[in-house]
Amino acid sequence: MRAAPSVPTIETPRLILRGWRDADVESWVGMNAHPRVTEFLGQSFTRDAAVSRAAVIRAELERNGYGWWVVEIKDGRRFAGAIVLREVPFEAHFTPAHEIGWRLAFEHWGHGYATEGAAAVLDFAFTRLGWSEVVAFTAEVNLRSRRVMERLGMTRDLAGDFEHPAFAPGHRLCRHVLYRARSNR
Repeated sequence: MRAAPSVPTIETPRLILRGWRDADVESWVGMNAHPRVTEFLGQSFTRDAAVSRAAVIRAELERNGYGWWVVEIKDGRRFAGAIVLREVPFEAHFTPAHEIGWRLAFEHWGHGYATEGAAAVLDFAFTRLGWSEVVAFTAEVNLRSRRVMERLGMTRDLAGDFEHPAFAPGHRLCRHVLYRARSNR
């Protein structure tokens, strides 16, 4: 039987990306109850759903050594959200693929934390995991996340845009844009 990898900690000048602690769950619940945070997810989360999801993603991170890292701000050690690196969890014309994403608490928007943390996670994917490519996607109307992808140096794959299977055809969030980052190693 293979031993579970330890959760790597990733540091940036202002952030620590780390494994989950029990105390993080309440902050996760609060973040996922905020309508601005969930606006492009197509759903809000009940307390029970958010607690359940936190348990699943915590276990995945501990099992795989990558997944949903907690984003903690070094100045004051505050939970700011999570950044994810994972296999795309549905079938599409561009899968199998590895995805990067982010979800930050609303009060931490506009400080560059998503870009800073995601850049470090991309570097981890390319240097530590040896992946050659990572994708990111979001609803076409989610301009904030698209700007983060562009600041990360990701390239939009116009031929890769797709209808997300979690949304009904015609839903305002159904049309998704696809961005790619490739390792230059």
